[in-house]
Amino acid sequence: MTEPSTPLMRQYAAVKKEHPTALLFFRLGDFYELFFDDAIVASKELQITLTSRNKEKGIAVPMCGVPHHAAEGYIGKLIRKGFKVAICEQMEDARLAKKQIGAKLVRREVTRVVTPGTAADSLLGSEENNFLAALAQVGERVGFAALDLSTGEFRATEFSGEGALRRVQEELEQLRPKELLYGSAAPLFEVKTNRSLSAQPLPTQAPQPRAPGATCAETPLDDWIFAPDHAIPLLENHFGVLSLEGFGLAGRTAAAAAAGAILYYVRSTQRGSLDHVDRIGWYERQNYLVLDAVTVRNLELIEPLFAGTDAGVTLFRSIDAAVTPMGKRLLRAWLLRPSLDLAEINARLDAVEAGVKDIIAREELRRALDGVLDLERLLSRVTLETANPRDVLALAASIGRIPAVKAAVGRLAAMRLGILHGLLDELGDLRDRIEKTIVPEPPLSFADGGVIATGVDHDLDELRELSRNSKQVLAQIEQRERGRTGIGSLKVKFNSIFGYYIEVSKPNLHLVPQDYERKQTLVGAERFTTPELKEYEAKILDAQEKIVEIERRLFTELRTAIASEAKRIRQTALALAEVDVLASLAHVAALRNYCRPQLIASVNAASTDKASPDRGDLEIVEGRHPVIEQQELAGGSERFVPNDLYLNSSTHTILLLNGRQVYLSAADGADRSSGADGLVRSGALGAAQRGRPRLHPNWRQRQSGARALDLYG
Repeated sequence: MTEPSTPLMRQYAAVKKEHPTALLFFRLGDFYELFFDDAIVASKELQITLTSRNKEKGIAVPMCGVPHHAAEGYIGKLIRKGFKVAICEQMEDARLAKKQIGAKLVRREVTRVVTPGTAADSLLGSEENNFLAALAQVGERVGFAALDLSTGEFRATEFSGEGALRRVQEELEQLRPKELLYGSAAPLFEVKTNRSLSAQPLPTQAPQPRAPGATCAETPLDDWIFAPDHAIPLLENHFGVLSLEGFGLAGRTAAAAAAGAILYYVRSTQRGSLDHVDRIGWYERQNYLVLDAVTVRNLELIEPLFAGTDAGVTLFRSIDAAVTPMGKRLLRAWLLRPSLDLAEINARLDAVEAGVKDIIAREELRRALDGVLDLERLLSRVTLETANPRDVLALAASIGRIPAVKAAVGRLAAMRLGILHGLLDELGDLRDRIEKTIVPEPPLSFADGGVIATGVDHDLDELRELSRNSKQVLAQIEQRERGRTGIGSLKVKFNSIFGYYIEVSKPNLHLVPQDYERKQTLVGAERFTTPELKEYEAKILDAQEKIVEIERRLFTELRTAIASEAKRIRQTALALAEVDVLASLAHVAALRNYCRPQLIASVNAASTDKASPDRGDLEIVEGRHPVIEQQELAGGSERFVPNDLYLNSSTHTILLLNGRQVYLSAADGADRSSGADGLVRSGALGAAQRGRPRLHPNWRQRQSGARALDLYG
């Protein structure tokens, strides 16, 4: 960058110096401008025209820009490529800045830094999370934490021993965070997900896209940010607690260090209170069935195995009937982390069964959920101070659906649904305040006012009355001046440069009174003003500015009030998500005639007594494949043929031989072509042991349409 030669470029250089690794979107009027190397990079990545500034001075400064109203789309493209974007806004009205004595520049500040891991909800898909992850090493333990800033989901864990690095890698592969934080100078450890972090040099002090082959953007931070004596107090202060024991993090300094680093990073890049991040959950891998990235990909749980394949071949798409974005994300999480807790599994199945049995209550519940928008992400926009009036009104509309949802849930008899019924807060007070404060159809911006409803603020109502009656007052002045001067063609007008004026044609200039002050001379007329007109002009223009100022203040107060209730809103959003998933599974089960599996705790897998329920049996009668069956029904081909299967740990087994080809042999006539992960007419199985099912490489060509499974511990 050359030495800045103008006050504006000196202001730009000062801001850019604070954010050297981000592309700086510098607000100039109705555009965000980029200069120097940022402009060259952005023009290439966004395919926009690269121009230059100050060519007449012999200094060609590269420059490009995007309209402020369309900036989110351009920012989204850069974020998806792994860039960071610093947004520098004008912090005062340019017209007011010009009126200040000695003021030459509008004050500008960076209001937020958008990174791949902190992207706003408008840049994200509604069905997936956007995790920001961090790794920290404290002694022999490795801490791992992840935060989805758009929903407030915050979790942490830690690993130790020889398998720690492998388990960290598996977590990264499963969560697929968009950004990874780590200590810049510490000899960390090798994470194969991207590259070797231990041998990786610090990034250059310039905006860089995500490295080729990397699965997420990598952001090194100073090592003191990961220190437990910094991270733990930061977490305690944020959550307002004396100890992290209630969150399960007491004594787990590595996990707390990673979580604290995330919180520090988010606070340093975002404005707002972060009130929606109201809890952090400790989790352990042994609570869930471990599915590594290869298994998830091969089983096509979430995404098709082959590029270009219809997404309908995935398990998620085949059983997803959730109505809300929150429900879809929760269903996705349940598929990726199946529970191993028998009580939890049965509680969910009880709720689904209740929905299957009561079709009227179930469909009333689903109709009530229809219209509930993404409460989690609307709340995050409020607390991060990026929500506009329409976002807040959408939040109120979604809250307005909760009473009907709660009433419908109350009609379904299941313990889990009863608990969720108690967690649903109708938030009537918040909804009433929003609807009384904001007009039913607010504009997108505050530029012209009209956001706040009448009756909210007395001063605002008076100023609006003055502004609305301005035309009538000007007409009265015009009529009176025509009578006083005898000039029938006299007109009172307004333009943005000269303000209010009285226009008199040249032939009538001899009739102009002495109190008229000349303002402008035209070819065929003269323009004048009077003390009365100047006073009224100041009052009208001041009224409009005050209207916008008061409306901004009232909206900010409303947004703060909503943020203060973030805990209630988030609790309700989580309950709505689970209600939605359970209702959707009940809907699918009833529609496709699926049955409830029987799960029996296996405490003695070595037993040879065939009548014993403790032998880890897997029995499937007329098993049907949920994906293939739907594909065949949609394609109009032959109907899926149900299959039976019986396996146990002693007499009926599958033998796996690893080699260039996969061979499966089954004892006592077990059907090796059965759809073991299909839906069944009846079934009984022991509680799941840790294992990874893998697709037979030729499963698409198998005429039975069933999946062959390799099971190994």
